[in-house]
Amino acid sequence: MKQKNPYNLSDEKARAEQEKRTAALSSVIAAIGLTALKIIVGISTGSLGILAEAAHSALDLAAAVITYFAIRVAMRPPDQTHLYGHGKVENLSAMFETILLLATCAWIIYEAMNRIFFRTVAVEASVWAFIVMSVSIVIDFTRSRVLYRAARKHNSQALEADALHFSTDIWSSAVVILGLICVKIAELRPEWFFLEKADAVAALVVALIVIYVSMRLGFRTIQALLDAAPRGMQGKIKRIVEDIPGVIDCHNIRFRSSGPRLFIDIHITTDGKQSLNSAHHLTDIIEKAIQETIPDADIMVHPEPGETKKRRTR
Repeated sequence: MKQKNPYNLSDEKARAEQEKRTAALSSVIAAIGLTALKIIVGISTGSLGILAEAAHSALDLAAAVITYFAIRVAMRPPDQTHLYGHGKVENLSAMFETILLLATCAWIIYEAMNRIFFRTVAVEASVWAFIVMSVSIVIDFTRSRVLYRAARKHNSQALEADALHFSTDIWSSAVVILGLICVKIAELRPEWFFLEKADAVAALVVALIVIYVSMRLGFRTIQALLDAAPRGMQGKIKRIVEDIPGVIDCHNIRFRSSGPRLFIDIHITTDGKQSLNSAHHLTDIIEKAIQETIPDADIMVHPEPGETKKRRTR
């Protein structure tokens, strides 16, 4: 059955958007399953580490849902009120995911500190606890690989953020398993009673991992929302353009990102005596040269008159 294309995108772009939606939807389904499993096992065993993981997975579910709808909105073409398109919705969704993750970490740290210093909660390191965390690692590994491939292929920050969440879950789940092993050792060797706190310590480690990832994601999201230029890109564009015959100088280079797409605005100095057709042909050459380095970039070239003898030598 042929997929609907409500925004009249090209066949290539329609396929790309469909691949992104499929990857995002599969993340939603995976997050639902993982969250349900962890909540059931965490409550039945009393493990804060697993409950922390359940909260983390619940946030991943919320993030996956947000990502799915953000991608659907971001694919809309430019209109009279959004002249650069709707790609910034992906960046906003990543920012919202960051805030949710940090809020969850605050609760995990508070509860873990209570269990370590103020009250004792019996934790049952049952076989089901180990099974659910092992299943979680397998699913997280599979989903993160799929999402990373889609994110790299389509330059999607929203999918990359989703992939980052799932890959972080792999390490945090491994930490929880380590905590449960310590609890099991304490059951078998009473003299090692201090290992009973390992589950709460594991929850703290999970929270610290999530905070680290959240801060990285938040910084990148803020940079995108503030239209920060990619590092080294300005010099690269200048070299590419000034190496083209007919260009005297390239200056006033500006960037603006909108989701996966990068808008580039440059000014060039060229021979003011050439015809309008020649100047237009030169701008076409410049656009193609830049797109060889930055595919699918939206490029605006402003030619300005100058003297060819003024071209600088490097």
